[in-house]
Amino acid sequence: MSRRVTTMLAVCFGILCLAPAAQARLPKRFFGIAPQTVLGLKDTARMARGGVDSVRVPAPWSVLEPARGSHDWSSLDHVVGVAARKRLLVLPFLYSTPSWVAGRYTTLPVRSARQRQAWAGFLRSLVGRYGPRGSYWQSHPKLPKVPIRRWQIWNEENYFYFATPVTPGRYAALVKQSHRALRQADRGAQVLLGGLFSHPKPRAPRGMPATRFLDRFYRVRGIRRAFEGVAVHPYAPTIGALKTDLAEVRQVMRRHGDGGSGLYVTEFGWGSQAHSRVSFEVGRRGQARILRRAYSYMRHAHRRLNLKQAFWFSWKDVRGTCNFCDSVGLFRAGHGLHAKPSWHAFTRASGGRP
Repeated sequence: MSRRVTTMLAVCFGILCLAPAAQARLPKRFFGIAPQTVLGLKDTARMARGGVDSVRVPAPWSVLEPARGSHDWSSLDHVVGVAARKRLLVLPFLYSTPSWVAGRYTTLPVRSARQRQAWAGFLRSLVGRYGPRGSYWQSHPKLPKVPIRRWQIWNEENYFYFATPVTPGRYAALVKQSHRALRQADRGAQVLLGGLFSHPKPRAPRGMPATRFLDRFYRVRGIRRAFEGVAVHPYAPTIGALKTDLAEVRQVMRRHGDGGSGLYVTEFGWGSQAHSRVSFEVGRRGQARILRRAYSYMRHAHRRLNLKQAFWFSWKDVRGTCNFCDSVGLFRAGHGLHAKPSWHAFTRASGGRP
């Protein structure tokens, strides 16, 4: 064998040996988007082409059941339909108590038997429409059937904007009740905790750091049997802070003997606005660069963290909402889809096409 051939084989062998480490295989449906705009077929087609396989969408109880027993499924029907056409999995997060149940939408519905029964009935109705035997799929037989089996209970329950007061015990009661109702309707249903906001500024009862909230939540007897995954929203100014946030949440899970449950990042992102005082806005090139670094880290660490999915927030920019929502999208605001450099960075991470 010639020296040239031997050298070529050695190089090829080295590449093959390094390939698994460099391209660690991620869990199925890892790449998700948490949009803040109404999705259309052009959106979901572009998502599918770009390697997105899941979308996380709001399912506000106050909108879907504005009066007791009276459901308006139109908004959720729409997103489930356009997602199913491209075989995207929908992860709904359930929140927002209607006024006929409690005076504030941030009240967790666990304070009375009436509230608990109303919540359980809402969950059963959701499974009855979008679950494996759901009426939505029966009435749309030409659609690819992509039933919803995983449900996220509430959103940022450690922050007063979504839950008042912030109470790990009450949230644990809600999770237990939700798991019971969902499993009665669908034996294969899975419960994810609401995405914990890593570092809310207000103190209890208006806010509580994710790790402290989760630690107290785990102390509730029997809670580990009531959910299948922990979710977090690690909004962080740097990659180093993101790593720390995820590692600390995982450490709490292990400390409570729950190393087997998956960890889900159901929102994270940085904005593309330049020269901003908001720490999450890093400019157009900065957004692409930090996105690449974030997904590179997740690929490298997903086994250690048991990380199952990551949802970039968001799809398109939206003006006039949160302090960085106007620049956090992978596409610019307005009609059509005008990609930023971050979209090209995303597709390189996901293996999709821009």
